[in-house]
Amino acid sequence: MRFFADGGAGARTASASVRDLRKIKGLQRMRVTATCLLALMIALLLVCVVWQPGYAWLAWPRAFAEAGTAGAIADWYAVVALFRHPVGLRMPHTAIIPRNQQRIAENLGRFIEENFLAPELVVGRLREHNTAQALARWLAERKNSEAIADAVADSLAVLLDGIGEKDVEWLLDRLVIPQLRTLDISHVAGDALKVLTEGDRHQPLLDHGLAALERWLTANVEMIKARFSEASRYTPAPLDAYIVRKFVEGIIALLHEVAASPDHALRLQFDEALQELIVKLQTSPVHRRFGKLLMRDCIRHFRRGNYCRVLLDHVRTRLLGEPGQGQTAMRDVLASLLASLGERVSREAAIQNKLNAWWLALAHELVVRYGRQLSALITEVVKSWDAEEVSRKIEAEMGRDLQFVRINGTLVGGMVGLLLHALALAVAR
Repeated sequence: MRFFADGGAGARTASASVRDLRKIKGLQRMRVTATCLLALMIALLLVCVVWQPGYAWLAWPRAFAEAGTAGAIADWYAVVALFRHPVGLRMPHTAIIPRNQQRIAENLGRFIEENFLAPELVVGRLREHNTAQALARWLAERKNSEAIADAVADSLAVLLDGIGEKDVEWLLDRLVIPQLRTLDISHVAGDALKVLTEGDRHQPLLDHGLAALERWLTANVEMIKARFSEASRYTPAPLDAYIVRKFVEGIIALLHEVAASPDHALRLQFDEALQELIVKLQTSPVHRRFGKLLMRDCIRHFRRGNYCRVLLDHVRTRLLGEPGQGQTAMRDVLASLLASLGERVSREAAIQNKLNAWWLALAHELVVRYGRQLSALITEVVKSWDAEEVSRKIEAEMGRDLQFVRINGTLVGGMVGLLLHALALAVAR
């Protein structure tokens, strides 16, 4: 599944054009209907005027036609005046929307800022929903996590395909290497050792080292005997073997003592040596200079070895797989990680509360900081629109309803005409 597909923007544009065309056709049909109704009222009025002297009862349809014609023309004028000048005459208070575009834009921006972007309103509405839980449940569904993984993998593939060796060199020379040159590697090493030794975290490593040393001594007894015999040419071989055996056994026994006793003197001496080394790494100018020289030599070695290509190929292989294999492994790992994260968060109310609190605080900060800018952006965008184009779009959106106003005005006007005619007859009698 892919979030993005070629031609997506074109498809959306084509769909919007079809909708606009459908709206314009609907508007034209309603406009023709309202105009035909007006023509019918005028025709009825003319018939009644011509034939009324011979048929007195035609006074009733004449009253209906007169009032209906007046209502239809008045509503036609009102509707047209919203969007353009009626019959091209620049009368006052016509073409209301195009002439007042700037004021409409300002009022629209102010309305959105006051009624939609108020921090209390936004945060209050968001607080009604457990956003973290909803997002976690959505993410826990495999198809959703796979969709995100596909989008990330595709974007990463496009990004890495567009990066060349020169780009990596520029990135390292401009951003990475200057930071490495100023890095106090000695102090960093001291901090790392300090973290490692806090709470005796290094003791398991020491125990592992003692066990490894014992295994090495046991496996290399013969080599030690040979080296000892070479250095002691005038002692008999059995004596050399005896001395070496006792030496190795003594060392192994000592290692066992150190491993078995947390308070052994050698273990304490090792701890003191580590603490002394930490202090020197963090404070000694000698160690600081040595760290800078070491970092400088590493940078030179990296540049001379032309490792930019090696680094880029390594990243591509690890993230995208071998050429031709695609990013299946990375997609699966990322999808599983996201799904697992969603499942964990959906079960942990405490995590949801923390995420929701963070999200609400972030939303409040964004609205406070950028609410006015957003309303200003809306204002500027509306101001930049072409006035006639805006008028056409608004008319396409609400024009059908306005044509119904014309139709209703014709019929209601006719009914009012009948009522007035009846009242006039009643008064006359």
